[in-house]
Amino acid sequence: MNNFGTQKIETKRLILRRVKLSDAEDMFHSWGSDKEVTRYLTWNAYDNIESAKNFIAFCLDQYENCENIYRWVIEFKDNKKIIGMIDVVQTLLKIKTAQIGYVLSRKYWNNGIMTEALTAVIKYLFDKAQYNRVEAVCHIDNIASGKVMLKSGMRFEGIRRHGEVDNKGNFCDVASYAILKSDCNN
Repeated sequence: MNNFGTQKIETKRLILRRVKLSDAEDMFHSWGSDKEVTRYLTWNAYDNIESAKNFIAFCLDQYENCENIYRWVIEFKDNKKIIGMIDVVQTLLKIKTAQIGYVLSRKYWNNGIMTEALTAVIKYLFDKAQYNRVEAVCHIDNIASGKVMLKSGMRFEGIRRHGEVDNKGNFCDVASYAILKSDCNN
């Protein structure tokens, strides 16, 4: 496996890049403070801008001190506005597996943006970082997220009962999706 870490990725409409401290305002207002956006996630909406800054400080520390960090903000090429994040939230190095998590501003839902970002990250993880499997899970009621995974080439693998804890501390069932590197060669 190659530890390339978070390098810039460009797609037709997007730039995926490392988060910067100057992203805090956009992060907070675009998605971080939106309770509808975080409804099915494992973390709560931010109460204040300091929460966004603290998360960014955590990310910056990881970029500097960990070689195997893959975390991008999603930025529009045309106006340089950041509208979401996508990252590897867990790795299983022995089996070369990366689990992806993502979040997107509600204003940009249903425009194919997350599918575009996820597809690019999957390609990066297979081609550059040499992962063999990329997987993601979503709350079973988060149908839209499951559709993003399918459109990105992942396959539905089943329901993991009590496979996650939601942002209220409750066990929840999650739908599991994955794609193998060999799936992309067929």
